[in-house]
Amino acid sequence: MPASALPPDLALRPVVETAIATVHEVASREIVPRFMKAIHHRKDDGTLLSEADLACQQALLQRLPQIVAVPVIGEEMSRAEQEAALAAGGGDAWCIDPIDGTTNFVNGLPVFAVSIALLRQGRPCLGVTYNPISNELFYAWEGGGAYLNGKRLPLRQVAGCLDEAVANVDLKRLPRALALRIATAPPFFSQRNFGSSALEWCQVAAGRIDVVVHGGQMLWDYAAGCLILKEAGGAMCTLERDDFHSDDLWRRPVVAALDPQVFAAWRDWLRTTD
Repeated sequence: MPASALPPDLALRPVVETAIATVHEVASREIVPRFMKAIHHRKDDGTLLSEADLACQQALLQRLPQIVAVPVIGEEMSRAEQEAALAAGGGDAWCIDPIDGTTNFVNGLPVFAVSIALLRQGRPCLGVTYNPISNELFYAWEGGGAYLNGKRLPLRQVAGCLDEAVANVDLKRLPRALALRIATAPPFFSQRNFGSSALEWCQVAAGRIDVVVHGGQMLWDYAAGCLILKEAGGAMCTLERDDFHSDDLWRRPVVAALDPQVFAAWRDWLRTTD
């Protein structure tokens, strides 16, 4: 990739503060009034798209480059538009998911979020994830820690061994053999799935969930969350690669945990093939 267009001395904390205010304002104006009322339809990939997704994305497309002048990658763009935006910024871009958890949003389940990240050479250096219904706002910046509504993450001490862990598992995107192993002989205590990948990263960072596995998250699903977890002290990899960021940028599996020993045990169990 070309050299980063972002200034090396870019002060991220004031950028985070402005980004938080922007996300809060846009969500309050474009999402909350449409909760349980939005017109929606099914996209070609089978997922839902609502008018609130489009309104929120359009507002962020206009506002975010005023904070840091780099292109914007939005979930509701075409892949050609997304790749062009990343190339135009030389790997530096805003990455946004206007509503992560659209199915929840459409069905009146208050578990969804606006999620944005600032990418430097394809890796997040700032992340904000906001649930406007619970008013929980998670954020982090590189080297600055991770926070929920101003309180440092994690919020609590998590399980210290895998057999006591609460897991967030998305079975449908996992390899069939692995999904069957998890379903029939799970190594953890209990299992959850909330339907919002962006928020699930944050729940791990907060200490509410112990481990996560997902067979394939898109860039906008993981961009903010992986930084929030990293800054909370957590660890992550993919199903096959120890370096999370060495996998495909646009879609990659996720294995993550807050406690380092639990993470190692979880990663090794998932990679066991016998």
